Amino acid sequence: MKGNTVKTRKVLTGIAALGLALSLAACAGGGGRGGAGGGDSTDAAGANKGALVGVAMPTKTSERWIKDGDAVKASLEKLGYKVDLEYGDDKIPQQVQQISNMLTKGAKVLIIASIDGTALSDQLDQAAAAGVKVIAYDRLINGNKNVDYYTTFDNEEVGVQQATSLLTGLGILDKDGKDTGEKGPFNVELFAGSPDDNNATFFYNGAMKTLKPYMDKKIINVKSGQTGFTQIATLRWDPATAQKRMQNLIASTYSDGSKVDGVLSPYDGLSIGIISALTSSGYKTDALPIITGQDAEQASVKSIIAGQQYSTIYKDTRLLGDEAVKMADDLLNGREPEVNDTTSYNNKVKVVPTFLFPPTVVTKDNYKEVLVDSGYYTEADLK
Repeated sequence: MKGNTVKTRKVLTGIAALGLALSLAACAGGGGRGGAGGGDSTDAAGANKGALVGVAMPTKTSERWIKDGDAVKASLEKLGYKVDLEYGDDKIPQQVQQISNMLTKGAKVLIIASIDGTALSDQLDQAAAAGVKVIAYDRLINGNKNVDYYTTFDNEEVGVQQATSLLTGLGILDKDGKDTGEKGPFNVELFAGSPDDNNATFFYNGAMKTLKPYMDKKIINVKSGQTGFTQIATLRWDPATAQKRMQNLIASTYSDGSKVDGVLSPYDGLSIGIISALTSSGYKTDALPIITGQDAEQASVKSIIAGQQYSTIYKDTRLLGDEAVKMADDLLNGREPEVNDTTSYNNKVKVVPTFLFPPTVVTKDNYKEVLVDSGYYTEADLK
């Protein structure tokens, strides 16, 4: 995002170190970093020891959300908090009820990765009335003032990186991001994420900003003509929906025998569905179009290694989970959570203070360095 400066800082992970930090904060009487916990006596450091934290995740259909939920829960429990971790199964009423139940159970902080970023206003109002702080996790919650903090990745940059990797895979850009002089034209089809996920429009805007100059020069040809967000959006990020749309595109737009050269896919699950549509339509696995993705899911990393999917965007969700836990711990101990962006994420009611992390492009050339050397996966995981 323009104007963002992403700061890297070390997150305390040792139990002993965290215990010492909390003990010192308690001895200091809750002064911390400025007391942004809500203002009453329950926000004093140490007063919320063993408090309940509600963690609402959207679905188990994506590998990353299971990892995120498990990691956040484990880290909070290491700090001595109780955790109510729930998955909404991509059903808005279910997530609404789960969050209401968390409040009824007495949760002191809510960490929410929403299914629909506009469907939780009643619950957020109830939380605010009870002095419960809300941390939006990776997906911004829109239309309500009672979203206190947000932690995510630089989502427009994710879209820029997806589009840039597509251009690199097609040979339009070199590995340093410079134009090669390649004139194409290349037939490319575009996919976007779920319209009820605020991040999807950031991904789309970043990608389109990057691709448009090449579309204007006719180097990239979106043969279907489908370029608007509403035309290419994929409700609930559903792989089957993406697969069906790709099949329909091949059957209609490419019925003249022309080939798809590239596909902008915003998520690995969609990429797998798109590949299935292509192979079932006669494309050989060793001659697939350049296909992007996001989340570095295990199946897609294996696909990249096998030369099928071209790229994915790696977002180290360990950092994201650690930051959400740190924010919750700060709020429960009368400290003001650290942020590094106070301008970019307007939820249509307020600009939500945010901590951003940078994404990374992963291809066959660098997956070992980025994913294995960092400990995110082992070599055995990717066999």
